[in-house]
Amino acid sequence: MNQALKSDEQRFQQFLQRKKREKRIILLWQLFILVGFFSIWEVASRLLWIDPLLFSSPSSIFSLLQQKVIDGSIYLHLRVTLLETVAGFILGTLLGILLAALLWWSPRFSNIIDPYLVILNAMPKVALGPIIIVALGPGYFSIIAMGAIISVIITTIVVYSSFQGVDENYLKVLASFGATRWQSFKEAVLPASFPTIISTFKVNVGLSWVGVIVGEFLVSQKGLGYLIIYGFQVFDFTLVLSSLMLIALCAAVMYKVVEKAEDILVKSDD
Repeated sequence: MNQALKSDEQRFQQFLQRKKREKRIILLWQLFILVGFFSIWEVASRLLWIDPLLFSSPSSIFSLLQQKVIDGSIYLHLRVTLLETVAGFILGTLLGILLAALLWWSPRFSNIIDPYLVILNAMPKVALGPIIIVALGPGYFSIIAMGAIISVIITTIVVYSSFQGVDENYLKVLASFGATRWQSFKEAVLPASFPTIISTFKVNVGLSWVGVIVGEFLVSQKGLGYLIIYGFQVFDFTLVLSSLMLIALCAAVMYKVVEKAEDILVKSDD
């Protein structure tokens, strides 16, 4: 018996070691691709394989960012865009989950609203930007609304589909014990949909950035979106690419935060 337990423990430890080794290999490949991309970009720019004025170079981008960090001018733009994006992300995700719960709660309302959700999902939400700006005014609220609107519909559709996919037998068992619809939702439907909700968080990270940057294109005098538009206006493509690099970096950090939240929720659920 003890021998069998030791053998199982050894296999489990070997499994953990293989997982760690696989993660290290993946990380090394990711770093290799990243370093290789910037190295090729820098060489291509220096050797004039690409137009340095149009495509800039990693060294020029780094120098510009370093200058803006030293003089402090980048912090205001970065802070504004981050706050708008996080607010739009949270608002869009929460509204989407609440709307999905409402659809699950009332099948009649779901049947009524379903075709409108499909139509709204097919519409280019960024085209609503000018209307939102006129309605809410040229300020932070309109930009946050853009970040929320672009993700709320897809969140609703995906999470509602997950709610509907919960095994009916679980709900019947809870109902046989006298559980209310709210108790069934809290104890069975919502926990079973946690993986889908977390996956939606990951998608919404990118969508929120798209909505906020488009909003800043249209109205803002601050933020990374404003720097991109300003860079295009003065033909400073190094500034444009520097802003894009910062957006990519911030989006990657937000994605990692969501991944950590997923690990915590999955472990607590187990």
